[in-house]
Amino acid sequence: MSVVTLGCSKNLFDSEVLMGQLRANKMEVDHDQDDSDAAIVVINTCGFIDNAKQESIDTILDYAQAKKRGEVEKLFVTGCLSERYKEDLERDIPEVDAYFGTRDLPRLVKALGADYKHELVGERLITTPRHYAYFKISEGCDRPCSFCAIPLMRGKHVSTPIEDLVAEAKRLAAAGTRELLLIAQDSTYYGLDLYGKRRLADLLKALSDVEGIGWIRLHYAFPAGFPEDVLDVMASRPNIAKYLDMPLQHVSDRMLASMRRGTTKANTAALIDKIRTKIPGVALRTTLIAGYPGETKADHEEMIEWVKAVKFDRLGVFQYSHEENTHAFTLKDDVSAKEKKRRAEAVMAAQQPISLALNNAVIGKTVKVLVDRVEGKHFIGRTEKDSPEVDNEVLIPAAKDYLRVGDFAQVKITAAEEYDLVGELAGK
Repeated sequence: MSVVTLGCSKNLFDSEVLMGQLRANKMEVDHDQDDSDAAIVVINTCGFIDNAKQESIDTILDYAQAKKRGEVEKLFVTGCLSERYKEDLERDIPEVDAYFGTRDLPRLVKALGADYKHELVGERLITTPRHYAYFKISEGCDRPCSFCAIPLMRGKHVSTPIEDLVAEAKRLAAAGTRELLLIAQDSTYYGLDLYGKRRLADLLKALSDVEGIGWIRLHYAFPAGFPEDVLDVMASRPNIAKYLDMPLQHVSDRMLASMRRGTTKANTAALIDKIRTKIPGVALRTTLIAGYPGETKADHEEMIEWVKAVKFDRLGVFQYSHEENTHAFTLKDDVSAKEKKRRAEAVMAAQQPISLALNNAVIGKTVKVLVDRVEGKHFIGRTEKDSPEVDNEVLIPAAKDYLRVGDFAQVKITAAEEYDLVGELAGK
């Protein structure tokens, strides 16, 4: 059996849970094996934006053709696209044996001929390198953002109890995990549904006490209502990475109001100042949206000037996707696809010299690096300021130094590019 995962880290986490269930049933399962001759294939789809949806549909069609050729016996589809468009998919791609949504894990496990084991809560088959793992602290989202279809696919916010997350962290640490990548649709909302108040700070304290965990990295923090006690914990605990992923989406007050983000440019600037004051040297990552309905050239220029002024350590841009059943879908999608692309590229062009300057400033310094893999003639690692797959990497020539994947190393940076660093073991 093979499980194919598309989309974000939350989907990867769900696939790992599914594979954990199957392995517990003594079933053989591989992940994303393109050359697999598996008789049964499960595709975990993404339904977030147009490009992701198209990739999911194309993958389903490819495996449907493989089934017609007799290369696949059974084909199942799960995840966000299936949750959102199940009836359409059943009509248009009937070759799939069954479609399941994001909350149908027990039914999917049963359809695969296995028994759903309730006692396996929190256990999964890790698909990332053993030394780091995505760590989902909650599911769903209660935010009203106008452009986002995630609540349609993932439902309301549901936090996982602190004690369950600590138990999972201990299991991962015992198996060799050194870095926890905390993920959620909205990590700063954590605890409101269970405890009646935000308890992300308490969760971070509890996880940082788990022996063996060297880094805890926080993703997807919502700016409105940000729990500021989190900053004190991040500043005081050495194994909580000085890194914060906070998607801001825009800066123009007019755009923020239309997006229903619940904040303003002034409030966002004040929050960024507070974060940088309380956590000196913190790496701030954000994502922005280009071409939202009604975005004028002035709104776009305001975003670019703001990016230049704030100097984010890490930054990405999405081109706006007009998603049905969202509030923004009632607005006219009046920025052309060509212009959306141009605006997104302009934002990244503004970020490029900032990234280069920040990286050049590290040359000659010694930094802590987690070694992720060996690739060609280099060991590839990351600093505390970098999350896997989306941020900078550190290249360490393998001919000069020997390192072990999964180990932390002190590395002296010798050269820099816009999005990569080069270094060697310190003390040589």
